[in-house]
Amino acid sequence: MSTDEQSEGGEGDQVLVAEFALGLLDNAEHAAVGRRIADHPLLRREYRLWRLRLSALDREFAETPAPAGVLARIEARLFPGATNTSSGSLWQSLAFWRAVAAAFLVVAAVSIGFNLAPRPPLTGPELVAALEAEGSNVKFVAFYDQQNGTLRLAALSGAAVPGKDYELWSIHGKDAPISMGVVPVNAKTNVTMSPTVKQSFGAGTVLAVTLEQTGGSPTGAPQGPVVAMGTATAI
Repeated sequence: MSTDEQSEGGEGDQVLVAEFALGLLDNAEHAAVGRRIADHPLLRREYRLWRLRLSALDREFAETPAPAGVLARIEARLFPGATNTSSGSLWQSLAFWRAVAAAFLVVAAVSIGFNLAPRPPLTGPELVAALEAEGSNVKFVAFYDQQNGTLRLAALSGAAVPGKDYELWSIHGKDAPISMGVVPVNAKTNVTMSPTVKQSFGAGTVLAVTLEQTGGSPTGAPQGPVVAMGTATAI
């Protein structure tokens, strides 16, 4: 990796890329950050990671136009007595939106099981998979660090089912699913990978979660319905 690449991806850049992904930058800043993302692999990986983090939030809410006059009423309640200036209202000021953006980033990250604390630079290939299924509220995000062989699984949504357990499966190509064990919902966990799973795990591997009897499938093959599924993708 070049020295130039190593200079990218610091904590300040992580926040800038997050603001870019959220569309919170003005036109000039958005264009400048977009050029940096295009030029630097680490920033492109950070951007793809943020898009994945935020994709679950995108699907939760339908876009609906706000009724006329809502903005004025919100401003009046938040800032009683405030008046507009020639440069625009307080609500429209860059400083105000930056403060809102910072708060939103923290809330968004915590809501999906991650935070904005500094983390080591990405030095090796990493795989990520978003697991979900139509008609199911069970959602996971899985991160696999190929450098140290660690699979981290974070539950985004879903609830425990009495008398049932969620079981994680690895599916490589046309091979039969291999159980990776029972996994919790509403929690983060490090999943132990067997040598067989680790050897075949890579981009294109499918991760699936099924709802099984307590303790998992007794046959070594999926028995219950698939409640979440996703394909590992390199970032």
